[in-house]
Amino acid sequence: MNSGLLNIACAISRSAVNGPGERYVVWLQGCPLRCEGCWNESMWPFGVGRPVHPQVLADEILGTPRIEGLTLTGGEPFAQARALVRVARRVREAGLSVMAFTGYELDELTWPDAEELLAHCDIVVAGRFVRELRTSVLPWLGSSNQRVHFLTSRYDQRMSPPTGQCEAHMGANGSVLWTGFPEEGLVRTT
Repeated sequence: MNSGLLNIACAISRSAVNGPGERYVVWLQGCPLRCEGCWNESMWPFGVGRPVHPQVLADEILGTPRIEGLTLTGGEPFAQARALVRVARRVREAGLSVMAFTGYELDELTWPDAEELLAHCDIVVAGRFVRELRTSVLPWLGSSNQRVHFLTSRYDQRMSPPTGQCEAHMGANGSVLWTGFPEEGLVRTT
């Protein structure tokens, strides 16, 4: 993929289960980690998805009224860190927050583009998904080994986000996008 463009699997303009407040959520297409049991296996391949210019995505996000911020997930957002920096910078400059979900540990995100993207994130949920450690009782975590990192003082680290919440979003073609962290057995994951 051209490093100047983002490869997007899908996006929703408003979600209340993917971070604090109502958020614009972008699922990036492509993941080199491929965690066993991942909910989003269809987002692993890099050769599919919708190419989007970072400026266009930032305009869409900033044109969404009354949102708290942007959540990046995937796939693996840090696989597209260079282009995402341009989006995250604009979002933060506009006063919105940025949250990212990554399968990498923070100490693995050491290449320059990843470090720059981290500099624009308020919250990062980090760590590979481990099927045997799946949880729906820990806020924002898919498995209990993952950690929530508050990288700025925007949010109180003692905040108590809801657990076990999910949303269903209907697509124009009748498809359903499930997002969030449902209680075990609520949504079939295989």
